[in-house]
Amino acid sequence: MFTAAGLGLASVAVTPSTVDTAEWTAAEKANVQVVKDFCAVFPNHDINRVMAFFAETCAYRTAETQEPNKGRQSVIDRIGSYINSVEKFEILETFASGPMVMNQRRDHFTSGPLKIGMAWGVFSPGRQDRRMVRLHDFDGASVTPQCALPPRPIL
Repeated sequence: MFTAAGLGLASVAVTPSTVDTAEWTAAEKANVQVVKDFCAVFPNHDINRVMAFFAETCAYRTAETQEPNKGRQSVIDRIGSYINSVEKFEILETFASGPMVMNQRRDHFTSGPLKIGMAWGVFSPGRQDRRMVRLHDFDGASVTPQCALPPRPIL
């Protein structure tokens, strides 16, 4: 006699190990482009261009162990503390689902204690104007190995 749990386990056992993902919707593609454009403006070291991507009421968490900076001025102050040392944000992988975009990046800096760091960014562009309401960065080294993508070779 099969139980519901046994049937569930049987279905997992025969499920393929790879899953085909659906193509991004037009809204997801637009959100991904916003995130790409956002990452691309940092090397210009222009806080006004960076902040143009944020909604008036926004929050930015720079690390999973820190409280988010809440409000426009707080986000300006936080980004302003490191923007001049940004060389580039190299996007390695991007995922989108509805209003959220997540990317894995290699962040390059010209000064400070960190020269190159792995990061995951979770972006939440607004539905209407596509300006970011929330941004959470996570240290790539702290992401569990099951979730982390292997580093890609630089070609």
